[in-house]
Amino acid sequence: MEDQHHHPARKRGLFAGLRASFLTGLVVVLPIGLTIYLVYTVVGWIDSWILPLIPWSWRPEQLVEYYLGPEATFPVRGVGVIVFLVFTVAIGWIAKGLIGRSLIAQGEALVDRMPVVRSVYGGFKQITETFFAKSEKSFDKTCLVEFPRPGSWAVGFVATTAKGEIATKLPTDKPMLAVFVALTPLTSGILLYVPEEDVILLDMKADDAVKLIVSAGLVSPGNKDVRALLTEEAA
Repeated sequence: MEDQHHHPARKRGLFAGLRASFLTGLVVVLPIGLTIYLVYTVVGWIDSWILPLIPWSWRPEQLVEYYLGPEATFPVRGVGVIVFLVFTVAIGWIAKGLIGRSLIAQGEALVDRMPVVRSVYGGFKQITETFFAKSEKSFDKTCLVEFPRPGSWAVGFVATTAKGEIATKLPTDKPMLAVFVALTPLTSGILLYVPEEDVILLDMKADDAVKLIVSAGLVSPGNKDVRALLTEEAA
């Protein structure tokens, strides 16, 4: 009789251990696999954008065939990324010089004469300067704001204080903050101008806030490691 009572417990322990091992394996394998897949896809996308701009005779597969013969095969994925990096560094180096600044100024003056193009270019330029400017950090603070109604709170990213026409036209004398509220799964968002006194600043880092939003609240900073939880469950 005692043996009959102990067998089911051993079976449950075995299946629980296998289940925990399988889930722990998923926790380890899925992030690695998805990261590799994403990097592989992005590299392929950049290659498909950059390689067609390279003259046919200079393309990697043509050079490999020319120097090593038609039977030679060589993985050329990622060459577009290297070309893009080298080209960007070269343009940055030229742009810092007097001649480069003059050429850029002449190009921007030409763009300013094109009604639609100047709006698109100006918007993209302002965004890139905001994200990559060394003088001012952006989105380095996270916060809580009441959205979309009082009593409901959303995680936001503090961009900057209200400036320019926005600051002068807002019907309040209170300091206002520009807060970007991202929507799950981080494919869109909304920009809010919120009184500074109504913004609750968080100690949470921006990358932790991104994880929280992308996971729809499932991944929260300070949570115990999932592998540790699974191990405890199997114990």
